[in-house]
Amino acid sequence: MLWGCASIQRPQGGPRDRTPPKLLKALPANKTRRFAAKQIQLDFDEYFKLSSPYTEISVSPAFEKAPEYITKGRSLVIKLNDTLAKNTTYVFNFGKALADVNESNILKNFTYVFSTGDQIDSLSITGKVNNTLTALPEKEATVMIFPASRDTAFFGKKKPAIYTTTDSSGNFALNNLHEGEYTIYALKETSPDKIYNSDVELIAFLKNTINVKSDVTGIELNLFKQVPDKFRVSSKRFDNDGKVSLIFNKPLMNPSIKVNSPADFDTQKIVEFSKTRDSSTIFFRKMDFDELKLQINDDGKFVDTITLRKGRNESFKRNLSVAYNINIDNKLRPGSDLIMTANFPLETYDISKIKLLEDSVPVNNLAITKDPNSSRKLILKHRWKQATRYELSFADEALTDIYGDKNKESNKRFLIDKPENYGTLTLKVTVPDTSKFYIVEVLDTKKVVLQTDVISKNSSIVYKNFFTGKYMVRVTYDNNKNRKADSGNVRTKSYAEKLWYNDKEFTLRPNWEMEEALVIPKEESTP
Repeated sequence: MLWGCASIQRPQGGPRDRTPPKLLKALPANKTRRFAAKQIQLDFDEYFKLSSPYTEISVSPAFEKAPEYITKGRSLVIKLNDTLAKNTTYVFNFGKALADVNESNILKNFTYVFSTGDQIDSLSITGKVNNTLTALPEKEATVMIFPASRDTAFFGKKKPAIYTTTDSSGNFALNNLHEGEYTIYALKETSPDKIYNSDVELIAFLKNTINVKSDVTGIELNLFKQVPDKFRVSSKRFDNDGKVSLIFNKPLMNPSIKVNSPADFDTQKIVEFSKTRDSSTIFFRKMDFDELKLQINDDGKFVDTITLRKGRNESFKRNLSVAYNINIDNKLRPGSDLIMTANFPLETYDISKIKLLEDSVPVNNLAITKDPNSSRKLILKHRWKQATRYELSFADEALTDIYGDKNKESNKRFLIDKPENYGTLTLKVTVPDTSKFYIVEVLDTKKVVLQTDVISKNSSIVYKNFFTGKYMVRVTYDNNKNRKADSGNVRTKSYAEKLWYNDKEFTLRPNWEMEEALVIPKEESTP
């Protein structure tokens, strides 16, 4: 009875299967010449699943009547519903359509090739795709080509007939090509449709066509994020606490926002823009409206209008709180003021309800002021001491925001970081051409830009009071001298301004003044 109750389960343990399905047999055989069959059967070594065959699988040249794809056990049957052209090489590229059932290991870039004539096209284009934002090779990017005479197909939002994806090192190979002129593109997609249709997708291209008379090697494609030609608000909403959040599809130079309706709300709005000027947050003292019409301007010129709606008497949940410019170890950078940032604009603060303890001893006559550039920030200036424990506390109702909400009691304990945990880096920069501009950026290990300087001659750039650690340098060749890194444009075939990453990482040691030479190389020409 006990044995009869046992349940049968898959064996546990052992190495994970990382092998995709393997083709055992094709009928007709792969690379068959004088092909005249009406269907193709592909037999694999394991059960597989077929995903999105009519979007993932491409046929070059394309059929007017799409083939049918039928799975039978471990076999895939392809029924050809169209008449085949004479003396033509056909290539089926399965993209990511085939994967095993258990672990979903994808059989990437599998191709089946045949010719209705005596010859199979055998030319190829190989190369590499890099990401200019990370300075690293880009894996799983889609590389596609179009006959030069039909290059408009790319802009017509049509799926390419000839494409492949890059491997883990960014390398690609397009095989079984016919002689001719081709244009080439690379795309890092957000959706697997192989069509450039999103502002957030990365794109790469070559300006010049590729003349394929023999195998072409060494093609280099550099992905970049294109700044959209036309401005639009890509996201707009009322948050649960009542503030308006806007996200733009591209940064603005000098943005401003005007309330067109209700017109009397324009004077009581409080607008904040992100550092990158591609998003905005708007607070209103009163919320008794059901429709809000906003006008977005850049450098005083109109760029867009939007409308948001809500219930006139809709209620919002708010909880007034404060954040501090203190690191995750609860330490304040030496020589810094303590900055307290509320999550809503502040109307008033009661300094008698704000206490600072220095090793448990109250500090009298606190020097707290409002930040003139932000309605949400308070600044506490104090002569901080090393090896001293600080505690800042807010009593109930110490802060009042623009809605009349008040804070609840809270406190923050912190120390002053040691000066020896910081250092100074001086870069002695040599430029290759004093008639041009160069944008020099220092980044941390997470590729966050910490400081930006624009130079046009040999210069010494000083980075003071930087936390000890590793840093890298990126340089943009600012050819149009507008002091910003300009994106490219695939439609006008203009490249993004080139980036150069210094190979060497700079390691800043504690309490150390470091000096390093940075020689910017001459900009390489792009085909």
